[in-house]
Amino acid sequence: MVTILEVGHNDKKKFISVRWKLVSTYLLLIFVTLIIINIFISKTILNIYIQQKQNDTFTKANIISNRTRYQLASDRMNEEWVKKAINEYSKEINGRIIIVDKNNIVKGDSNNLFIGDTFKHDEIQKALNGENSRRVYNFRDTGRVMYVSVPVILNDEIVGATLISVSIDNIYLEVKHISRKVALISGISMLVTAIIAFFFSDAIFKPLGQLKNAINKVAQGHLEEKVNIDSNDEFKEVAEAFNIMILKLDQVDTQRKDFVANVSHELRTPLTSIKILSESLISGEDFNVDVYKEFLTDIDSEVDRLNNIITDLLTLVDLDKEKLTLDLKITYMNFLLERIYLRLKPLAEKKSIDLELVLNEKIQLKVDNEKIQQAIINIIDNAIKYTQTGGKVKLKLYNEGKYAIIEIKDNGIGIPEENIQNIFERFYRVDKARSRDTGGTGLGLSIAWQIVSLHQGTIEVESKVGVGSTFYIKLPITT
Repeated sequence: MVTILEVGHNDKKKFISVRWKLVSTYLLLIFVTLIIINIFISKTILNIYIQQKQNDTFTKANIISNRTRYQLASDRMNEEWVKKAINEYSKEINGRIIIVDKNNIVKGDSNNLFIGDTFKHDEIQKALNGENSRRVYNFRDTGRVMYVSVPVILNDEIVGATLISVSIDNIYLEVKHISRKVALISGISMLVTAIIAFFFSDAIFKPLGQLKNAINKVAQGHLEEKVNIDSNDEFKEVAEAFNIMILKLDQVDTQRKDFVANVSHELRTPLTSIKILSESLISGEDFNVDVYKEFLTDIDSEVDRLNNIITDLLTLVDLDKEKLTLDLKITYMNFLLERIYLRLKPLAEKKSIDLELVLNEKIQLKVDNEKIQQAIINIIDNAIKYTQTGGKVKLKLYNEGKYAIIEIKDNGIGIPEENIQNIFERFYRVDKARSRDTGGTGLGLSIAWQIVSLHQGTIEVESKVGVGSTFYIKLPITT
């Protein structure tokens, strides 16, 4: 009777076994993690694309405003070259351009529909009040449209406003296409993981079935039954503990803890760190509140580090040489460095670091403004991180032959000579413990190197331990 009941419920027990619980839980955690990562990647890419579109549109709007401000102020917007310029810019950005005077009268329209009409749009009003404005609308007929407006200023007086409207449906379609690819990759990864997990779980839990059979026989009175498991893992330890009963339980528990400690020492990545810390919390007993807080703090730190790595990896993907198209424009490097200086000065002041900017020469280069700015910020940020409180970081711009030199010098901890050749490698960190404390991912200098290389430039480093480091960003001067 017992045998019949056991057979009758065999399939049901299969679905509540430890094997199925562990495998299903593991797959569920992977599934949830992949969903979160996919959503994060999609949102991040969308924000980056929209921000780039916004910056480009603002730039175009300011250019148009500067070119037409004299004509707008003197009511000469009907000149043929002005109309032609507005139409050319409209075709270039694939959008509509409307220019109004300070009385909201339309003086220029790339579609020639509203000229002479009064045009009171929210973005126009903000521009006439001296504000740059941007807003995205979702129209039923035309889809998502970005409105960008800037004031037209002449002799410190607002004489009108420029409004540009451009469709951004293509951005959403591109992000949707990328999201589908990421989802497909995630689905394939999930399927492969599931297959591997089921195959491995079958092999892993086979000794457990042998142990169960032995326990059932002992329960029936066959005390001579022994468990012989031909493996070299925890199951063998459990079998040995079963054979000598309760006397060996403490030894097995010690071996288990030693095993976890050894594995945690070898694993390096943030995800595995989070997993180890979580397993330690789950498997530990009688932990007090302070221990829980300490573990959760470490997990939070690893999550932050993982976010930084994802962000930097997205940047590295964007810097793929085969796919990247640099948006090269003539840029006044003095103005660019001033903006970087003002942006990082508060960060330096938090550590009482004297951030100095020296601009002895006026230099303009043909660069991708946003990307070269990121490269410079990454290096200065490193200099601030690895300079002691009360130290000094100096940013200098000058010419040297056919190159413009951006020099970043600090009196920080310095870099050992044998490590200098490796600092631009991905994930390389001279002092891993210190990098973890400062939030470093080991990707910042690699990103800077790749950006500068794409501009046909180089980065040279001089450093001495205990004295400081000097980075020379050399960019070619093109005529």
